[in-house]
Amino acid sequence: MRLAKPEWMKIRSQTIENNVMVEGLLKNRGLNTVCEQANCPNINECFSKKTVTFMILGNVCTRNCTFCTVPKGVPQIVSEDEPALIAQSVLELNLKHVVITSVTRDDLQDGGAEHFAKVINAVRNRAKDVTIEVLIPDFEGNISALEKVINAKPNVINHNIETVPNLYSAVRPMAIYKRSIDLLCNVKKLDSSISTKSGIMVGLGETQQEMLAVFKDLREALCDFLTIGQYLAPSKNHYPVAQYIHPDIFEKYKQIAYSMGFSHVESGPFVRSSYHAGEALK
Repeated sequence: MRLAKPEWMKIRSQTIENNVMVEGLLKNRGLNTVCEQANCPNINECFSKKTVTFMILGNVCTRNCTFCTVPKGVPQIVSEDEPALIAQSVLELNLKHVVITSVTRDDLQDGGAEHFAKVINAVRNRAKDVTIEVLIPDFEGNISALEKVINAKPNVINHNIETVPNLYSAVRPMAIYKRSIDLLCNVKKLDSSISTKSGIMVGLGETQQEMLAVFKDLREALCDFLTIGQYLAPSKNHYPVAQYIHPDIFEKYKQIAYSMGFSHVESGPFVRSSYHAGEALK
């Protein structure tokens, strides 16, 4: 039986002044956003501020995570026009901080790392003052692939841990917890000037003790920024919500995370990986 949403999980109606303009721009250029593909609850707020998170390398994922609404199956051909189209869109939207993520592309030799680098370079060539954050997959632990992204010098490299190790087999069956922690470690080893970031969902059945253990692992990996948000099941066929976490617990996690040394923490029921992303660099 699906849990009823508590009062604090109900999204209030919002004015959507720029929504149509942003949607039209993206559609006309054939660009994907994780905002739309992942049914983000903050899409109206972000689009109204002309803020988007671009999703590159198509909209079909090669992984089978049970929490995600992004389609799984045969991936699409990589668009060589995508870097230039995203760069032009960044200019037209007058973005100050741009977030670029992707589906996981295990079918590609480098997992799409070279394409990430091309997008970063294209944006920087067109909008020199913009700060760039990339939310990357694990590249199956391929260090040379990771180096391609690092060498493009984004300001922030984000890789989401998503959940506690005990739930990986049910929630992220094709991922490996240690591999994700190692990726964050390797970013700092290869270029300590790049800020690192990770995100975790709550409400999947984890304990507070398990959460704090993940915080500790992330800090030992020198992870700088952390996001914590409530998991929302996209459908009855996805992993079910085990619990709706009270806002007071989110505040508790936030304070503990700060006390452990994270320099910026976003924690709340509707927080997602790129929510208020630019604030971390201020």
